[in-house]
Amino acid sequence: MARKRKIESNDILDVDAYAAIRKERKAEMIAHKKNRRIMVGPNATVHFESFDTMLYQVQEMLHTERGGAEQLEDELRAYQPLIPQGNELVCTFMLEYEDPVIRARELMNLGGIEETITLEFDGEKVPADWEKDVDRTTPGGKTSSLHFLHFRFSPEQAAAFAKKGTRVVLAVGHEHYGHMAVLPEITRAELAEDL
Repeated sequence: MARKRKIESNDILDVDAYAAIRKERKAEMIAHKKNRRIMVGPNATVHFESFDTMLYQVQEMLHTERGGAEQLEDELRAYQPLIPQGNELVCTFMLEYEDPVIRARELMNLGGIEETITLEFDGEKVPADWEKDVDRTTPGGKTSSLHFLHFRFSPEQAAAFAKKGTRVVLAVGHEHYGHMAVLPEITRAELAEDL
């Protein structure tokens, strides 16, 4: 069955109906996200998004803030672009440092990190892309701790990525944060369903 690419109004439960199943939905989402989360080095976590993760995020925001139809429009504007559209993988890239002093120092050293992130497989290198109208690095060189990235594939790249056993490397090549992670086969197979 093809994965959904857009949240429609009939996908959204009203807040009371959602509250009744929230605990079960959270357990389902934990299981769904398990194979979509990758650590790249000690301080970067990548969460590959899907229709299901974005629907869950929207439902959670509506549950928490209870802003009704107006809020729903805002949430859909924010989260629809993070649903893979069949020719891409979409992820949330997070830089995580517990100590606020260390976090501030490290983020100042990691300006432009989003420009150095790639997926590499079968002789291909797919660079991360992002919304250019949102500055993720300040003019002073400080990067954001949160980046929303797209990896856009040609049909040939998607076919190569989808082949069982393909070795996929997620790489961060910043001069102050150079790390790589090989995606487990279960993760590659799960993500191939997004393409």
